[in-house]
Amino acid sequence: MTYVIDNTPLWRPDPATVGDTRMAMFMQATGHGRYGDLWQWSVDRPEAFWPTLWNFCGAVGERGEAVLENGERMPGATWFPQARLNYAENLLKNRDDGEALVFWGEDKVRRRMSRAELYAEVARFQSFLVGAGVGVGDRVAGYLPNLPETLVAMLAATSLGAIWSSASPDFGVQGVLDRFGQIEPKVLVCVDGYWYNGKAVDCLEKNAEVVAQMPSLLKTVIVPYLTTSPDVGGIANAVRWNDIAAVDGGKEVIFKRVAFDHPLFIMFSSGTTGVPKCIVHCHGGVLLQHLKEHQLHSDVRPGDRLFYFTTCGWMMWNWLVSGLAAGATLLLYDGSPFAAGNAVLFDYAATERMTHFGTSAKFIDAAAKFGLSPGRTHDLSALRAMFSTGSPLSPEGFDWVYREIKQDILLASISGGTDIISCFVLGNPVLPVYRGEIQCRGLGMAVDVFDDEGRPVRSRKGELVCTKPFPVMPVGFWNDPDGAKYHAAYFERFADVWCHGDFSELTAHDGMIIYGRSDATLNPGGVRIGTAEIYRQVEQLPEILESLVIGQEWPPGRNDDVRVVLFVKLQEGHGLDAALIERVKQQIRDNTTPRHVPARVVQVQDIPRTKSGKIVELAVRNVVHDQPVKNVEALANPEALEFFRARPELAD
Repeated sequence: MTYVIDNTPLWRPDPATVGDTRMAMFMQATGHGRYGDLWQWSVDRPEAFWPTLWNFCGAVGERGEAVLENGERMPGATWFPQARLNYAENLLKNRDDGEALVFWGEDKVRRRMSRAELYAEVARFQSFLVGAGVGVGDRVAGYLPNLPETLVAMLAATSLGAIWSSASPDFGVQGVLDRFGQIEPKVLVCVDGYWYNGKAVDCLEKNAEVVAQMPSLLKTVIVPYLTTSPDVGGIANAVRWNDIAAVDGGKEVIFKRVAFDHPLFIMFSSGTTGVPKCIVHCHGGVLLQHLKEHQLHSDVRPGDRLFYFTTCGWMMWNWLVSGLAAGATLLLYDGSPFAAGNAVLFDYAATERMTHFGTSAKFIDAAAKFGLSPGRTHDLSALRAMFSTGSPLSPEGFDWVYREIKQDILLASISGGTDIISCFVLGNPVLPVYRGEIQCRGLGMAVDVFDDEGRPVRSRKGELVCTKPFPVMPVGFWNDPDGAKYHAAYFERFADVWCHGDFSELTAHDGMIIYGRSDATLNPGGVRIGTAEIYRQVEQLPEILESLVIGQEWPPGRNDDVRVVLFVKLQEGHGLDAALIERVKQQIRDNTTPRHVPARVVQVQDIPRTKSGKIVELAVRNVVHDQPVKNVEALANPEALEFFRARPELAD
């Protein structure tokens, strides 16, 4: 089964303007008339592609002559071994009065900052970090919303060669300790509280508990958000952000140029199957990959206004802020995406002349369920591109964007992950958009789909893999000295090949369909079914707000077969009766196969999800099978797990 209905694109690039895109310019500069030829060259000739990209995208630093050593090893390849550069220097290379960022905190707080003001704030906070004893390789952590101060703190830390890591303030105390406790930061930057759906959430008590249990900390900085002067008396070695001493207005930021593979960010796996893995990413890999994805694949140009709805606990925050290196103005947002009568993000887009709108597939689904029609209610004339990630975007989601937002827009469904802090497959301004498909494989990424025997397949489902090294592969995992955990995470399934864990299909258009995570794939009667195939059908029914599907061992106590169990969260005012259950089953049967039809359909009050909004099939599967969920702190709503425990509907 495939999502593609026909071969008619939903969108094609305008021949009159496509030549102005950065991708088209890069193709011309490298002598390639077709994207497929450019992609093939980029994976066959990495020693030529990556230096060309470095120069074309204007990366600042000393590149050196060598490009790739041990290129046959995966892992084990070394990129640009002679290079010296600094990620923060590339984001702060412009110091004029142009707008660096705009911030909206729901409909309550609005701020702006020029590039010159951002540079000055980074200089101020950098001086504080130096005084606190922070240097190359030390860790600085942010327990923060998506505020301007978060960006300032990250840039100040990474400019010194220190390593930045962040988590959103909705994490509980144990969730923060599970993450930051492993990396032992010297400085922690927190917030006094935040707004969510119009309500103030105080964080000072949580901050005090975290600090008390993190002996590595020398200083804690409290950012005011709810109040102008928060009480920090109960937090050890704490200082208010506003009380940090000013520096001379002409002070230059120190940019410590480091090796290409010097650690930049520590990201964390979702942690729903144990203590989160600490994934280390490097200056050079992140910079080059994000420059490529912003400038070429997303057509972000100087003066564009780039937005992504994200928290600081999701890799899309790191991806978003790198937009400064492409000359974009960042549009930062904190709070509920459905504040102000469900329309706050589209209010933001219209008011700030947003050119690139990034969000999740779940947001698009919800906006459709709410009956929003932003193209008619808002001026979105500046909008050129919309990005979707977090889970597969259904074909109906594509339809809604082109029907209700804008017909002339690049809709880029993108997929990658925290593991690579970027994308394997993503958008492209010179290619058409087909319903339900991700447009292309990323330049320099030797992405393929393998069957169970490790053979490449086309127009068939299999495992998403990458067969050659790429610069933004993790440096490794923190506290994994022999690399055993790193190797086990990606390289055990196929020798010398990165196996990402997505159940996928390369299409006739050389695009990609993601059917869900491989570890959540259903297997009734030995036939693999991607969960997204079922979600796509179920969530078309107007009564159903969300759904989650698992395979339940059946008969109980045996693991040789499963039955499909579907949980549904209904719209307010609806209940699950026999008629709706039959409609659900008929919708699935008519549009997939009989094996996709659930044996049981069960109503629940809520669906558990991670802090970044991803539903957690594995955690629910564990609860249903009376097995422990190892790290409920990773969930935004852990109480929802109780709705799945000991359900009588699953006992027969």
